[in-house]
Amino acid sequence: MAIRQKVLVADSDREFCDFLSDLLSECGYEVLHAATGEEATHMASSHCPELMLMERILPDIEGIKVIQSVREWSLLPILVLSEPSEEQVVAELLDSGADDYIVKPVRPLELLARIRAAIRHTRTVSGDLQFANTGKIVIGHLTVDFEKYRVYVDETDVGLTQNEFRMVGLLARYNGKVLTYERVMQELWGPNAGDDNQILRVNMTNIRKKIEDDALQPKYLFTEAGVGYRMVSREEAAQWK
Repeated sequence: MAIRQKVLVADSDREFCDFLSDLLSECGYEVLHAATGEEATHMASSHCPELMLMERILPDIEGIKVIQSVREWSLLPILVLSEPSEEQVVAELLDSGADDYIVKPVRPLELLARIRAAIRHTRTVSGDLQFANTGKIVIGHLTVDFEKYRVYVDETDVGLTQNEFRMVGLLARYNGKVLTYERVMQELWGPNAGDDNQILRVNMTNIRKKIEDDALQPKYLFTEAGVGYRMVSREEAAQWK
């Protein structure tokens, strides 16, 4: 089964949500729905979507409070969908952490383009131009394709699960740097992930079996005992013969 990028839609208008769900599903996204701000905040932290689309005013709280809450732990792109508003309102939303503001009624092609642009923008944080422009990170014989949600070794799909891909993708984006167990847990499962890293060890064992020639002597993914994990850097891999 193909892995799909998750988009969280936070809006109380069921008909509009159905429209967005159909549109996004046809384009290969997995769509999650939240009808309230509280539900949106919870789902953002528990499902860790790639992007959130949200109404400016939700039944229980204003969208700006949801944005502020999510921004305490995540940089996931947030696009606000709403009726035309005063310039000051739009400015406050953007200053609070929203990445874009789209006026209803939305134009499907424009909305999809803005979603793609917002997801691409998150890639530029690493300063990796190849990643930003192609959606791929190539390290040695390993290719991490963020568009297809696939990892290839020598052009062969290694068949990672969604959590395995997200773990490899995270380490690849910071290749050469050690990421703590806590950091990886939070990135993959949100701020309430806890501190039991047993699930990380299980995932890493399975990943190494799929990626490494010898899982006991890894070339790509290293454990820094008592600290976290590190992906080999591009520079190190470039020296392999």
